[in-house]
Amino acid sequence: MKSSEIKFTVNLDDKNLPKSIQWDASDKEGEGAEATKSISLNVWDNLNHSTLRIDLWTEDMSVAEMKRFYIDIVGGMAQTILNATGDEYMSEEMKELCDRLVKHVNEENKKASQ
Repeated sequence: MKSSEIKFTVNLDDKNLPKSIQWDASDKEGEGAEATKSISLNVWDNLNHSTLRIDLWTEDMSVAEMKRFYIDIVGGMAQTILNATGDEYMSEEMKELCDRLVKHVNEENKKASQ
């Protein structure tokens, strides 16, 4: 059986807030750790039948980037739920939410630039 490893390294400031985040994976293209501004990790807890979440971001991640990051996450989940379960309704509802959120963010950006 093949194994794959994913590693995150988080450097914290004196208040224990993420200063930098690096990630590496044994199966990724290219060698060495890469910097990122944010990670969102979700793990299914079999014992409690709930989701464990780790959401970290660095201070240099902008609000606009954060919003885009989470819209992309929901969009990816929409495709995953379709692939994993075949539930087209749930997938489409999630995609429609993403469309509404993109519209909202675009309107915010338009107002801010005026």
